[in-house]
Amino acid sequence: MNLQTEICSLFEIDYPIVQAGMAGGITTPELVAAVSEAGGLGTLGAGYLTPEVTRNAIREIRSCTDCPFAVNLFKVDMQQEDQRTASVQQRLLPIYEELDITPSTQKLVVTDNYEEQFDILIEERVPVISTTFGVPTDDQVKRAHHHGIKLMTMVTTVKEAVQAEKAGVDAVVAQGGEAGGHRGTFEVKNGRGAAIGTFALIPQVVDHVSIPVIAAGGIMDGRGLVAARALGAEGIQLGTRFLNAVESGTDPVYKKALHESDEESTELTTAFSGRPARAIRNRFVDFLQSNRIEPLSYPIQNLLTKEIRAAAKQQGKPEYMSLWSGQGNRLIKDGQTAEEIIKKIITEAEKTSGIL
Repeated sequence: MNLQTEICSLFEIDYPIVQAGMAGGITTPELVAAVSEAGGLGTLGAGYLTPEVTRNAIREIRSCTDCPFAVNLFKVDMQQEDQRTASVQQRLLPIYEELDITPSTQKLVVTDNYEEQFDILIEERVPVISTTFGVPTDDQVKRAHHHGIKLMTMVTTVKEAVQAEKAGVDAVVAQGGEAGGHRGTFEVKNGRGAAIGTFALIPQVVDHVSIPVIAAGGIMDGRGLVAARALGAEGIQLGTRFLNAVESGTDPVYKKALHESDEESTELTTAFSGRPARAIRNRFVDFLQSNRIEPLSYPIQNLLTKEIRAAAKQQGKPEYMSLWSGQGNRLIKDGQTAEEIIKKIITEAEKTSGIL
């Protein structure tokens, strides 16, 4: 099986492996650079970063590697306020009390940095720009391509993939329902996003677009890479597998929770951010469900729960942290560098394809 695929040429990488742009401090510049140095495409998850921090992180990555890398941005319409904010915060008081913190009385301020961040990525000539929750504007696509910058967008349905291709992006990441973290669904209705299984989604997307398709969702090793190629994908994107990489910014308590989880431990929830995301089920998720607390809209819910998640992390209490994870948990390895992870995947893929 040929592992030198179209995305290797498109992104100028050695192997068809993309490290997912996980936001929230996990994709450190060290991790991004290490993945790219190992022949994959490292991705900085910049969804929650300020423009200034985004620029600094890009320059730090460049100080570590001359290889291509990507930066992922959230392209999403943000709700500016939610009238239920005070009532939801009131109902979460038992959690504040358990963590021994006092709810903030400051107004939650929604800041959308996407436009400014995109401009910075153009200025910094980032090799690849990826988007989640939506596609770049026509003007942004033209500007990026004018400077030789490649674009890719995460999709969860054929309809979204077709829309992304029409927008002019160079590749799509087809995200199956097994994937950890936020669903890349463009439009969330009634708190739900598409969760079509990877094996069902990939060949359908491949059949309906002419640009390269990258498979994501539950893929953890070389067997997954071979399976994705058999379904027509030009490569794979992995997030959960890199959570325990030596260079990642994953909290030790988070890592421990990952090791103690299995394929039945996760579920799709809007509890932490207001958008559907796959996470390890914990007390916070159960509390909202058992008390029938409907999460606020995105990103209000994310802002509201930020202080709870921060206190839980500081206190080492995973029951109130957002433990994003896919369904391939038993395949997580500990103590591996990004280079070791990529080499292992390629070795497994070559062995598996040889057997077939």
